[in-house]
Amino acid sequence: MSVAVKIPVALRPATGGESEVTVEGSTVSEVLDSLFERFAELRERISDEQGALRRFVNVYVSGEDIRFLDGLDTEVSDGSELTILPAVAGG
Repeated sequence: MSVAVKIPVALRPATGGESEVTVEGSTVSEVLDSLFERFAELRERISDEQGALRRFVNVYVSGEDIRFLDGLDTEVSDGSELTILPAVAGG
């Protein structure tokens, strides 16, 4: 399945400035693995040593938060849009 991954501004240096990347996968986990194959630096910024999403990273499939779906096992369909949003804190 071909999936468009939206890259937030904070992570674009790791993708050479690309704001959207198309990768293959049938689940969120597979999509992220495909993304990490192309942009290895993103792995450490998005997932922890066990492969789970970092606590401050939110992922949405077609606008739906995967935490309320099947997490990394959430299925994606051809043409889906996956959005990665790291939490931003400040004061």
